[in-house]
Amino acid sequence: MLGAVALLLAALGFIKFKQIQSAVHASAFQPPPEAVTSVVAHREDWPATMAVIGTMEAVQGVTVSADLPGIVERIAFDSGKSVHAGDVLVELDTRQERAQLASLEAQRDLARVNFGREQQLLDEGVVSRQEYDQATSQQKATEANVAEVRATIERKTIRAPFSGILGIRQINLGQYLSAGQAIVPLQALNPIYVDFGVPQQTVARVRVGHALRVTKEDMPNEAFSGRVTAVDAVVNEATRNIQIQATLPNPEGKLRPGMFVQVEVTVGAGRSVIALPASAINYAPYGDSVFVITDLKDPSGKTYRGVQQQFVKIEGSHGDQVAVISGVNPGDEVVSSGVFKLRNGAAVQVNNKVQPGNSPAPKPEDS
Repeated sequence: MLGAVALLLAALGFIKFKQIQSAVHASAFQPPPEAVTSVVAHREDWPATMAVIGTMEAVQGVTVSADLPGIVERIAFDSGKSVHAGDVLVELDTRQERAQLASLEAQRDLARVNFGREQQLLDEGVVSRQEYDQATSQQKATEANVAEVRATIERKTIRAPFSGILGIRQINLGQYLSAGQAIVPLQALNPIYVDFGVPQQTVARVRVGHALRVTKEDMPNEAFSGRVTAVDAVVNEATRNIQIQATLPNPEGKLRPGMFVQVEVTVGAGRSVIALPASAINYAPYGDSVFVITDLKDPSGKTYRGVQQQFVKIEGSHGDQVAVISGVNPGDEVVSSGVFKLRNGAAVQVNNKVQPGNSPAPKPEDS
């Protein structure tokens, strides 16, 4: 019985020894290296710019409307055409006013004759000063009546208040227009404004005179240059942004009021940064980081290619690139894709046959 018990204990001890030995071998197992791409960090001079979305606004833009009621007698413009300041757009019927003008002009001529006669009689002492003053008043009143009707006739000839491009006509010949009724939009397109908002934290870096660049999605190869001309005096309470206005030349009229555009505005002097692909950044709530490829040693002392996680500070982006201002040194080999499957100390195998986008001004094929 004692021999059997000893044999059983020896068997159990052997089994436990084998389990512990297997566990030790398993802990020393290294997973296969992860396939990644890499890029060598180097410094670049980046202009200090900020990209925002802007809206085009006309320097002068109105909807031309009727000043007085009347019937449209003549339309002197075509929709979408250019006009100059003072060009006649619409003439309203003025036959009644012209008849009144003829009557008032006859009264004015008579008043002038009476005034001249009264002045001569006053010099001869035939009439009193009171009669002379009445003739003077009558003559001035008739002059004023004539001027009033002439002004009414002039106001029924609607002219372009400034030079610009007309929109679509909103009236027809023979139509009765009430006072204030819209006739046609008129926009001055050269120069033109672009309005955009910037966060209140950066408004101190945007000053009048700073250069900016405007681009449109439907014209990726064309850019428009301008300068900041005004900074609003108040901050929007809802967005905490402040409105900025810039002026751009627009001789060909390619920019139209209401268009959405991309605005890149200069906010100070240029700076030296380390530009990395955006895919190289491991974004996390506790801090952004990158993986730097270097030579590491496993527990047995054997050297292998692995990664070390480095926390970085990023500030701004251009196209596919982000600007790293701390955490990476020039010459470091940084993982540019595959960061989501890495951990600190993981083994990697670099394969740069296919690289992620790393252009400050990308041009996607489907854009």
